[in-house]
Amino acid sequence: MDCFDKLEALIESGSADAVEQARALLCQVTANSKAAARAVDEFLIDLMTLVFLVESGRDALQNSARRLARARLSKLKLLYPPEGT
Repeated sequence: MDCFDKLEALIESGSADAVEQARALLCQVTANSKAAARAVDEFLIDLMTLVFLVESGRDALQNSARRLARARLSKLKLLYPPEGT
């Protein structure tokens, strides 16, 4: 399972430690530009929002937060194509 698959799984779980796990995974990804660093920050903010919604029991908003986090993760994936491509 690569880094991005693990990040996708963290979006699905929305667990309390998801943000710390995501930070650890993203440390493996070297920010090679301001755009990449900004994309990482935006993803982490969206993931923090999702965790907050899960912890506070706001079920109606969780799907929207997951969709936004997935969109940010897709942006991050574009900045870091798979090795060998």
